[in-house]
Amino acid sequence: MLFKSMLRPQLTPLVRNSLRFVSVGSKIPSTTLYENSPGNEVNLAEEVAEGKSVIIGVPGAFSPACSASHVPGYIKNLRGFNEKGYQRFYVVAVNDAFVTKAWGDELLATVAGAQIKFLADPKGEFTKELDLLFDATKFFGNERSKRYALLVEDGEVTKTFIEPDNTSVEVSAASKVLDEA
Repeated sequence: MLFKSMLRPQLTPLVRNSLRFVSVGSKIPSTTLYENSPGNEVNLAEEVAEGKSVIIGVPGAFSPACSASHVPGYIKNLRGFNEKGYQRFYVVAVNDAFVTKAWGDELLATVAGAQIKFLADPKGEFTKELDLLFDATKFFGNERSKRYALLVEDGEVTKTFIEPDNTSVEVSAASKVLDEA
């Protein structure tokens, strides 16, 4: 019996948090993210505790759809969001802080991006709290964030836009989110 258990380890069922994806009414988790370097910690729950914000989740910095359409759509539509009271934007990627900084610098090179912060979730802890991780090992080598957008008011999610296939830019496209903001 002992020998048999050594050959076939016992599999423990994965226990997920009680949340089935982040939903309307959810509070933003108090998990440490990083802006520009591992030494610059950001608690997104504190950042969005007052006012209206948009959190944009992406599968990977510098990836084609994230760089060509998803995040640039929000940059292009900043004024429209501002007119609806959304003043702060947070792009969250399961990448390290150096990568998200370089990516943010590239995307904001020609615009004033004081309203937009690019945040690293290097271990996927924030994204896991939202229950938005998916297995992206085939493309990125690890678990990554589903593509999403969250409208947040006073620390609470008011609308969610989560891509059903994890990576498309349909449901979470800036123009669609702006229409419902």
